[in-house]
Amino acid sequence: MNAETKEPQILCADLVRIFTAEGVEVQALQGLNLQIEAGELVALVGASGSGKSTLLTILAGLDTPTAGIARCAGSDLVTMGRKERVQYQRHSVGFVWQQTSRNLLPYLTAAENVALAMTIAGNHSRASKPRIRELLETLGVGYCADRRPSELSGGEQQRTAIAVALANGPKVLLADEPTGELDEATSAEVLESMREVNQSLGVTTLIVTHDPAVSEHVNRTVQIRDGRTSTEVLRRKELDEEGRERHVAEEFTVIDRVGRLQLPDDFTKALDLRERVRLALESDHVGVWPAKNSVKSHPKSENNTTTAVSNETADSLGTGVIDGE
Repeated sequence: MNAETKEPQILCADLVRIFTAEGVEVQALQGLNLQIEAGELVALVGASGSGKSTLLTILAGLDTPTAGIARCAGSDLVTMGRKERVQYQRHSVGFVWQQTSRNLLPYLTAAENVALAMTIAGNHSRASKPRIRELLETLGVGYCADRRPSELSGGEQQRTAIAVALANGPKVLLADEPTGELDEATSAEVLESMREVNQSLGVTTLIVTHDPAVSEHVNRTVQIRDGRTSTEVLRRKELDEEGRERHVAEEFTVIDRVGRLQLPDDFTKALDLRERVRLALESDHVGVWPAKNSVKSHPKSENNTTTAVSNETADSLGTGVIDGE
């Protein structure tokens, strides 16, 4: 496979996960689509119950999807067998839990926790000690090597946990609310550490969170809503007229392979868009407005943003169905 056709490090297509309890089905993921390229640092945000944690457990090999495509680090997570799953978890992905107590064994030092991960994966050797020291130093906790978790602050514990997750050189690092138990200043330190290892080691990193501050530390933020990806925010650096560097963020709505998209809540509420909407195809955009309004009552706006359709394009008018919350 050449570079032009190289598969994304994380690829989800029409991903579905249905949970059944006492005869009741709950659709946690409803045809989710997501692509993350090798070396990217991405934040996945969403409200509680949106499906973000379900997605993360699937990518970590802790759960299996009901339908669709899920590939990570070159492995097919749908067809993967038990032995393959163990090897995948030991070598291909690293995982950081929100609860610091789940990441580290309390009776081992920071260095011993990293060494244990290597030993379990069969990577423990004389070369391991320099590797352990390098990882802890990279994450700014080299001075904690001989300390046990109870002797570390919350931020130090999480940075040590990241070192454990990276012990075996995984291609992908997954983090579930890594700053959920930390204060704002400590959270920033942990996120900066993750950004630094992403850049220095080239490990693809996906951070699942509900903390909007995480978005400031990544170039791409994906929002998930009702089990589907809904919007993405891309950040870039550019120079202003005086040559000073500034950060620019631009939000996009995600459209899937069959043309489905989710309109933002504030848009649908502002125009009272419910159940059905009118659509019109223009030369460079699509017009969307409430179905209850008349076609002729909506002239085009001066800034070329369509709020209605002109008589010339009335023949292209269609009706779309809008999902409920």
